[in-house]
Amino acid sequence: MVDENTKLDKVLGARTAGTLAKHRNLVTVGDLLEFWPRRYLEHTSDLSDLHVGKYVVAVAEVKTSVTRRMQKRRGEMLNVTITDGRNDVDLAFFKAWGHKDALLPGVRAVFAGEVGLYRGRWQLTHPAYQLVEGSVGSSATDRGPIPVYLQVKGLQNWSVAECVRIVFDHLESVPDPLPATLRSRHGLPGRLEALRGIHVPAAFPEVQRARHRLRYEEALVLQTLLAQRRARQAADRTTGRTPRAGGLLAAFDERLPFELTAGQREVGETLAAEMARDIPMNRLLQGEVGSGKTIIALRAMLAAVDAGGQAALLAPTEVLAAQHHRSITAMLGDLAEGGLLGGSDIGTRVALLTGSQATAARRANLLQVASGDAGIVIGTHALIQEKVQFQDLALAVVDEQHRFGVEQRDALREKGTQPPHVLVMTATPIPRTVTMTVFGDMETSTLSELPRGRSPIATHVVPSERAAWVQRTWERVAEEVRAGRQAYVVCPRIGDESGSAGSAVTADDEELPTAPVSASGARSLDAEDDDVGGDSDPAVDGEGAPAVGAPKELASVYAVEAALRDNPALAGLSLAVLHGRMAPEDKDAVMAAFNAGEIQVLVSTTVIEVGVDVPNATVMVVVDADRFGVSQLHQLRGRVGRGRHAGLCLLMTSSETEASMERLEAVAGTTDGFELARLDLQLRGTGDVLSGKQSGGGRSGRAMGRGSFRFLSLVRDEEIILEARDDATALIARDPELTKHPELAAAVADRLDAEQAAFLERG
Repeated sequence: MVDENTKLDKVLGARTAGTLAKHRNLVTVGDLLEFWPRRYLEHTSDLSDLHVGKYVVAVAEVKTSVTRRMQKRRGEMLNVTITDGRNDVDLAFFKAWGHKDALLPGVRAVFAGEVGLYRGRWQLTHPAYQLVEGSVGSSATDRGPIPVYLQVKGLQNWSVAECVRIVFDHLESVPDPLPATLRSRHGLPGRLEALRGIHVPAAFPEVQRARHRLRYEEALVLQTLLAQRRARQAADRTTGRTPRAGGLLAAFDERLPFELTAGQREVGETLAAEMARDIPMNRLLQGEVGSGKTIIALRAMLAAVDAGGQAALLAPTEVLAAQHHRSITAMLGDLAEGGLLGGSDIGTRVALLTGSQATAARRANLLQVASGDAGIVIGTHALIQEKVQFQDLALAVVDEQHRFGVEQRDALREKGTQPPHVLVMTATPIPRTVTMTVFGDMETSTLSELPRGRSPIATHVVPSERAAWVQRTWERVAEEVRAGRQAYVVCPRIGDESGSAGSAVTADDEELPTAPVSASGARSLDAEDDDVGGDSDPAVDGEGAPAVGAPKELASVYAVEAALRDNPALAGLSLAVLHGRMAPEDKDAVMAAFNAGEIQVLVSTTVIEVGVDVPNATVMVVVDADRFGVSQLHQLRGRVGRGRHAGLCLLMTSSETEASMERLEAVAGTTDGFELARLDLQLRGTGDVLSGKQSGGGRSGRAMGRGSFRFLSLVRDEEIILEARDDATALIARDPELTKHPELAAAVADRLDAEQAAFLERG
């Protein structure tokens, strides 16, 4: 009996199955059924959008067919012209036999081949073809819209379609995870009917109906997982944490030199109410760059200490951890010197734990954490190592959550003697659909209001080929610096100290260069990937074949720093470099000097992307800005304009691609991070927004394409996601373990293996 788990070689034979497995990782019947056509052809196609090298699949009519003897070799060749009624394309067959009797004027066929140009006319040389009507035999092209699949090397498009038809001939039924009540309520077809509608539709409305059904199914499976997690979390119990009157939090609030925004006060009240309950808080705090998330987290940590517990702040890099330690210690003053001479009687300690600390300092900090003397503990992955013991971990704060794998977050949570309250922060604005799909098991708070006094930031795109503009950029940097301010120059690579970009390293893993990458895209230990290196704007031709072009040498920190030293406009200025491969003490020294104003121009990788707060820095130049994503550019830009002077961000690029320029102009056109996040989702796909190149779970573990979804689009399918969320919540409320819905339970288990579930739970 054939079912979705049957290996394809049992149905299609070893040779065809081997080709599908090798080139598209399609191993089982279920894999092939989920290999959706990327588009459909009418029985006449448009032949206007052609270019050299494009792999085209099109339905057209033979206009002329001429056989002639070749002059320089034996035999006849066949010249055919096909047409869509408006545009003509020539076909060349250097052996006419077998083709001249099939390709007669008036015959229609599906043609597939690579486009070339011969004597100023488009041409396909020896294209594959199959007649829509005629003598080739039964095929999926004989009726209805013609499915076009991603190219499978070694198989023609209609061969893939025929493989699907053979599978359907052997398949009598498939499990349907959608409860009958939901299918009836939403007017959805059964699963087998939907799969047939995708692959062998009789008409286009059938395709649309099938797509809607399968997208809803995927949304329901995801939302059911999240609904189960919410239900289980609601059953957990912990100790409520309420700050004492006249304690640390009250003392800190009295000393604040500024007034909290209405949004900060509202979120603070929400956190206080949730931390006071005996149900563990599980909240995501997202906000604009510079919206004041750190102050909210600090107040929550002080509340935990006031209540007799400890708080831990997990940061992704040593630079950010050290920055948090410096800023929090400075904000607390003598409140961070509990037990020390001159310290406050109600104070605590703030300990820092990183992987590169000297042994003596590390041992002293570990003792403070274990004894409870350090109420606030800040660190990198070093926080979650086995030797770190908390006296009573009450609150776990995870900063820049997307930089961590689920293992690190869970390891920190397990440091508590009972489940701690959890606050996850991200400075990358997240569109609503992403929030409710990926962080759907968490409550969410959003800060969109900027603190008073935050200066505006102007952003401009600088084309690198315009030498005068580039030189004016560096003159503008010098003007800001000579006015008493400071500048960042951000590069996508590190390079070497000789200033040569040729030997540039390709990753900037701060603490463990060999840290493996999990399927969720997060490194298994603290890693700082602040080299960009990858192509953020890949061109794709035709059926998915990447465009060919010489790779551009990216600007490196050391090469740019050397060039700036030789630039007359910056003569006499103090320059320094910063990147994640530097020794921790060197990084700390550079950041301290930049904070103190001793360094005027800091040439850096994206190590300064988050958490770095130097109010005197007013200008940033991003070199090779097209190599960065929209959200990352917005994050980087947020490092300037943090004081009383307006900020300026200059995006330098040599790219001429339309997509790159659209991305850069979008960043220049708005400072609304949520608007940019929505654009990022549209341009780059779910995978980039979720910061992971996910691999799929399920039957064969094959990659699932753009992001963590097979069929669902977070841009297009918000209504479907909302519908599925409501349905899943109601289902789990009635049947938490899905005992009455075994096929849905099986779909959740099959579709979301441990790695994928870990990625989706995130919070």
